Amino acid sequence: MNWRGPLIRFLLYASGNRIGEYLRQIEEYEYASRDKIAELTSSKLRRLLLHAYNNVPYYHDVLHRCGVVTNGQVHLERFTDIPILTKKIIRTENDRLYSKDYRSRKPYENTSGGSTGEPVRFLQDREYDEWNTATKLYFNRILGKDTGDPEIKFWGSDRDIIEGNLTLKDRIKNFLYNRTFFNSYRLGEQDIKELIKLNNKFRPVAYWSYMESAFELAKYLSEHDVEFYPPKIVISTIGPLTEEVKRKIESGMKCKVYNQYGSREVGAVSCQCTEQKGLHVFAWQNYVEILDNRGRPTESGEGEVAVTTLHNYSMPLIRYQLGDVAVSGGYGCSCGRNTLLLSNVMGRTLGYFKKSDGSLAHSHFIVQALFFRDWIKRFQVIQDEIDHILIKVELRENTKPLEEDINDITEKTRLLMGTGCRVDFKFVDNISRSPSGKYVYTVCKLR
Repeated sequence: MNWRGPLIRFLLYASGNRIGEYLRQIEEYEYASRDKIAELTSSKLRRLLLHAYNNVPYYHDVLHRCGVVTNGQVHLERFTDIPILTKKIIRTENDRLYSKDYRSRKPYENTSGGSTGEPVRFLQDREYDEWNTATKLYFNRILGKDTGDPEIKFWGSDRDIIEGNLTLKDRIKNFLYNRTFFNSYRLGEQDIKELIKLNNKFRPVAYWSYMESAFELAKYLSEHDVEFYPPKIVISTIGPLTEEVKRKIESGMKCKVYNQYGSREVGAVSCQCTEQKGLHVFAWQNYVEILDNRGRPTESGEGEVAVTTLHNYSMPLIRYQLGDVAVSGGYGCSCGRNTLLLSNVMGRTLGYFKKSDGSLAHSHFIVQALFFRDWIKRFQVIQDEIDHILIKVELRENTKPLEEDINDITEKTRLLMGTGCRVDFKFVDNISRSPSGKYVYTVCKLR
């Protein structure tokens, strides 16, 4: 019997948490008609825009200038006239994007590098966090994992590499949610064997995993005759899940694999249902647009992803450009849900580098070491030899690299890749985009 689910729900209620209430509101959307979803979302957009106009200096100017808010009235028909919000604007405007009342909303700072290697800092708050948690509990449930069912989080942890342990708060939370963590930043054969041993003892219903991590585990299982207790589902994220990769993970791990898309800036954006015909956008949490090459919303075809967060009133992100490309799949699904579908997401890609002992090391650890260095505008990390990492850097205007930063990045790279790894920096005027038009900030040239 799963006693954790009722206990978690009780503790959330007793603490004044509104996650249960938000789950009930999500049910209003789940099988609603397209018109009803549009009505519910429009109501949220109007409240958000009026709040942003009255409380956020940047948006007071922008929404007035484009005529979206006039005389206390919101004109949603002009929503697409709102300029796209970029990472550059966030850095430039800084606290002018904060709501005047953000301190009363239990705010916290978060960071993201997105797909471009250009990190940003932003505020989120309790209401945003509770909606994001409710959304994750919802899509776990519809895929077959109830709250409190055992789960392995096959994820990357800087703390585990640098310090070697989790905090007491992490351990208590993981115990309550019946969740255990396995670090995917280092992934040699011995690591995979330890994961398989943990899996067979813990018997998880679900894995929450980097796409590349699940693929490496599945590849090992396909190539070795080992006992492996199959989970019910794998939720794959952080990297585009192609059909070929999905089939290989499903074959190796003997379970269904579902694609999920989101980001630190806006939380969970979409996830596949059990029909697996596209990713359902979570319309109650984010308003999502796919913009064509003219910057106009399209209901079919490929384009840039722009997201408006509907519940982060501390720092509203309105028409925020994530830096990812997706394909709009229209509306409606045989599962009965009528939210916008994304038929494909060509998002950020962070993969593994190869080490001299034959094991793998996830490049995200190095990437995070490059974030928030004042002299770095953009970067790309390249492994061109088994014991060599080349880091290309575009310098910010009127800056020079700091020797202590170079030493720190080098030390962290060797901490992941091994003390014998050579680390070189190359300062360039421009880092080229990939053929798809996106910046790829990790490249492994080894086969």
